[in-house]
Amino acid sequence: MKKTLQELAELVQGRVEGDGKIIIEGVARVEEAKRGEITLAVSEKFLREAKNSQASAVIVPREVKNFSKPILRAKNPRLAFAQILEIFVPQQRRFSGIHPTALIGKKVKIGQGVTLGPYVVLGDAVKIEEGAYLSSGVYIGNRVIIGKNSFLYPRVTVLDDTIIGDDVVIHSGTVIGSDGFGFVKKEDGSYYKIPQTGRVVLGDRVEIGANVAIDRATIGETSIGSGCKIDNLVHIAHNVTLGKNVIIVALVGISGSSTLKDGVIMAGQSGVTEHVTIGDNSIVAAKSVVTKDIAPGSFVSGFPARPHSRQKKIKAIIDRLPQFIERIEKLEEKIKEK
Repeated sequence: MKKTLQELAELVQGRVEGDGKIIIEGVARVEEAKRGEITLAVSEKFLREAKNSQASAVIVPREVKNFSKPILRAKNPRLAFAQILEIFVPQQRRFSGIHPTALIGKKVKIGQGVTLGPYVVLGDAVKIEEGAYLSSGVYIGNRVIIGKNSFLYPRVTVLDDTIIGDDVVIHSGTVIGSDGFGFVKKEDGSYYKIPQTGRVVLGDRVEIGANVAIDRATIGETSIGSGCKIDNLVHIAHNVTLGKNVIIVALVGISGSSTLKDGVIMAGQSGVTEHVTIGDNSIVAAKSVVTKDIAPGSFVSGFPARPHSRQKKIKAIIDRLPQFIERIEKLEEKIKEK
């Protein structure tokens, strides 16, 4: 694959400064870029490194000036980088069609262009829409619907009554529709399991990482809105609702019946207790725990999660506690002397 810098600019709606006829044959990190490759530089640090690199061209923000190499200015440099990277990624050859080892239940509907890899299992009354791809070892329960062009990696498990939208990607080891964690303690100290009778519904363009667990609702739905991106090793409990374009980073746990509105970002290892609502476009910092409702547009951190500006003041005070204690002890000694 070879493209001129000008051709790439046109594809990503960017603007070239310098020689637009330079041939680009690949994409690389700043530290590894060679002649004939294009790289990305956004921060001052990487802009300096890009100038000294062997890269033939650099994708930069629009405001960058006086750059020594040919550049592709873009309104959203990271988006342009992703789009150009996709152009140069070689397409992997995969099995297509329905493998003879696939086990297909009763009353299953399979659309055109669907692929079922080796040892795929489909339950009864499953509907798989056109262009969907189920890799080897995928298990699909009864009455599941999988939307157009969705891609399931090997060993994904989708349990009964789950609905998956169009263009969804689910990575290996993920389980969708497992029972929610619901038990009632009895008088003798043992636990009685609450039947988990609901389902999971995934919107369109959702991507779910490896080894994620999304529980079915006790009653009703666990809902993942369109455009949500969920990292590896995340647990989403029963009856949780995620709005559109929510970002969940690795090792996050969301307790039952909580709601995350549109555009919320949960950073790594953060958590949400049950029956909590997080407002639109809020950010929860890494390792924070949200224990009560958060207003739209908030940025919170800590345990319990508080507004980040307040949390920094609290942390600063805690760091000074040894000094405060020393001063108090000295004051107490003076009082005693009197």
